[in-house]
Amino acid sequence: QVQLVESGGGLVQAGDSLRLSCAASGRTFASYIMAWFRQAPGKEREFVAAISRSASRTSYADSVKGRFTISRDNARNTVSLQMESLKPEDTAVYYCAASGGAATLFISRRMYDYWGQGAQVTVSS
Repeated sequence: QVQLVESGGGLVQAGDSLRLSCAASGRTFASYIMAWFRQAPGKEREFVAAISRSASRTSYADSVKGRFTISRDNARNTVSLQMESLKPEDTAVYYCAASGGAATLFISRRMYDYWGQGAQVTVSS
């Protein structure tokens, strides 16, 4: 089992940058596929980015490709999301998630076993 705690959210202006971090408990962090999802008010939770166990592979939603970068540090049990050129439509609660199944970088939230409590990101225009 793994527990996830996000940090780094906040209020920024359009065009600004922000970095989210997720700290994981447990000694098996390196065995999990890690991902970020987000949920805007009145909308479904949607996939943002995922990273493989060794960080050799990443996957991004089209809406954030080229602006967001996911990374992980298995020695520190952390996964991060660097967000650049933020837009008002990026406003959402961002969730860190872990999948202990296959090595696939799943985009469906149903394939993730553990979730953090979420971090609010608000981008003003």
